Amino acid sequence: MIEYLIGKVTELNPTYCVLEASGVGYFLNISLLFYESLQNVSGESLCKIYVQEIIREDSHDLYGFKDKSERESFRMLIGVSGVGPNTARLILSSLSPDQLESAISSGNEIPLKSVKGIGGKTAQRIIVDLKDKIKRGVTSLNLSVPVSGATFNDAAAALVMLGFSMQQSQKALTKVFAEDASLTTEQAIKRALKLL
Repeated sequence: MIEYLIGKVTELNPTYCVLEASGVGYFLNISLLFYESLQNVSGESLCKIYVQEIIREDSHDLYGFKDKSERESFRMLIGVSGVGPNTARLILSSLSPDQLESAISSGNEIPLKSVKGIGGKTAQRIIVDLKDKIKRGVTSLNLSVPVSGATFNDAAAALVMLGFSMQQSQKALTKVFAEDASLTTEQAIKRALKLL
């Protein structure tokens, strides 16, 4: 799994960029907000882009993010039933992670419904599914479980890569870490698989 890439942006478009790292060009789907910040990067500057891999039967796509908070917002959104990677990217093209968090935590559908393709039902589902996972100022995937967020997030991402939804993965991991908060990522995944 790729955590991030450091390299030079050799091609930049509103929906994607190509990042050359160690002689390999990576095609990364990006949000419009990230595109705007990448426009300020000169061609020779090294750029660090956080990555989320989406592996399907017929494709292996990479999504690039400015920082971890944008990536966490993306991961949470794709965990909502009916919200795929492209819809999540569209939402993050219209709303910053802070704006998204604010809309969800306050139950305000209007900013979500202003995104093309997001209707009232989808906006409500996003708010209902994610409201408990949002803590003001902090994107929280650990649902108040006393465990390192990185361990929880890595385990959740691994389970998603194995084909489980983000919501299923988080639910199983919450139970697993509630029993033993000192688990490593590998141990957590193995225990969660028994519950899924």
